[in-house]
Amino acid sequence: MNFKNVIGIDVSKNTIDVCIHNSQSFSQFKNTKKGLVRFLEWVKQNVENHMSILFVFEHTGMYSHLLTVFLNDKKCNYLIASGLDIKRSMGITRGKDDIIDAKRIALYGHRLKDEIKPSKKRDNSITKLKSLMSLKTKLIKQRASYKATLGEQKSIYKIKDFKTIFGVQEKMIHYLTKQIKNIETEILEIINHDDKLKHNLTLALSIKGIGLQMATTMIIATDNFQKFENWRKFASYCGVAPFPYQSGTSIKGRNKVSQLANKKIKALIHMCAINAIQHNPEMKIYYEKRLELGKNKMSTINIIRNKLIARIFAVIRRQTPYVDIMKFAS
Repeated sequence: MNFKNVIGIDVSKNTIDVCIHNSQSFSQFKNTKKGLVRFLEWVKQNVENHMSILFVFEHTGMYSHLLTVFLNDKKCNYLIASGLDIKRSMGITRGKDDIIDAKRIALYGHRLKDEIKPSKKRDNSITKLKSLMSLKTKLIKQRASYKATLGEQKSIYKIKDFKTIFGVQEKMIHYLTKQIKNIETEILEIINHDDKLKHNLTLALSIKGIGLQMATTMIIATDNFQKFENWRKFASYCGVAPFPYQSGTSIKGRNKVSQLANKKIKALIHMCAINAIQHNPEMKIYYEKRLELGKNKMSTINIIRNKLIARIFAVIRRQTPYVDIMKFAS
């Protein structure tokens, strides 16, 4: 798109720092509804056509949520950029404060304004699912911590001497388990009330090795399979896509995955691959054949990770369940 100006926004909990790239004008506003209204009024006073502006800011979780909703309601073009992308685009830099960050974000947007596709507001169902999954993950970690501590204490202390300590922790574990189940129920209710989410979840679950946790996580990470153009880009995002490592004649390393990845999804798809090897006859045969040929175990598992991701995207694209053709083989 042809954007005539770029505005960089550094978002924090209480304020937003703003820089107009063309005029290098700076200002600061409160990160509230009233503050954002004043922010847009300031933009209109300093820029002729605010509809030809690209607003660029980093994703900062719930702190940037209000700004995203506000710009979307006002039909403004905006880009939610990766903080790492912005940082690496600047090269070697010195010093840091909110005004400098806003200026750097504006410069980042200006350099890429002809290539950028504006972001779109997430569906409310996806936003709710993401928040619930995040809370579920925190509760699971807390429960695991209580279980580990309780297990260690029971192996050392006598139960009759530490009844209160053991009892409190057991009640916490029970309570957290109950709340985790409530969250899981709420997640399923949200999906079941949205026909598109429900259908895509069913399609993903038709693939052996893919469970409810992985299918739901993929729906959230891909904005119900709208965010990534193809499975290869999602595999790269997860850190399972191998890249070449060579230069000239002196460096000729083997292909390997990048460490720039969503580690949580990578761990999930890894568990799905292990599950597929154990319970999917096709994947099990493929895995065993490669090992018999002397292939590396982890590279084989990584291929299976990619196969699973490719199959999920394929069934979503076709909008038909996965068909296990191996059972029809004579």
